[in-house]
Amino acid sequence: MQQARARLQAGGMIAYSTESCFGLGCLPEDARAIRRVLAVKARPNHKGLIVIAADVSQIRHLVKPLSPAQWAELAGYWPGPYTFLLPASHKVPPALRGRHAQLAVRITAHGEAAALCRALGTALVSTSANRAGQRSLKTARACRQAFGERVLTLPGRIGKRRKPSTIIDFASGRVLR
Repeated sequence: MQQARARLQAGGMIAYSTESCFGLGCLPEDARAIRRVLAVKARPNHKGLIVIAADVSQIRHLVKPLSPAQWAELAGYWPGPYTFLLPASHKVPPALRGRHAQLAVRITAHGEAAALCRALGTALVSTSANRAGQRSLKTARACRQAFGERVLTLPGRIGKRRKPSTIIDFASGRVLR
């Protein structure tokens, strides 16, 4: 954990297990690290990235204030495989939200990913560990082979989900994925 913390605080990236694949991540407030993630993935800057957390306290500062009723509604889905687009706060780097005014956030139900967020005391950027348009990587070994020393790969086992999380626009209720 110390190595992961040091890598993240230095603006680096980590690969870690999530619900359906390994995720590639960094600190959500670190604009330079976010640009590194986008470059490693060869992902267009305008798309934005997902942020995962162990609990709501780790994401509150990243979204504009929501009412108690709105948080209660979200609590019915979390922790779970549901990513919601919520209005981004001014603290969110533009590279993280892409061309959008919203930020994609999820309280993960994956035990290892949640434990990682808890141990680090922070939410994490979470995008599939792969180059854009290629298959998501499913093992730590595959991540080490793909990214080498550029990314600190943590050991772990992915969850049983076959598909990535469902993405829902919270304002409209529209399912986007």
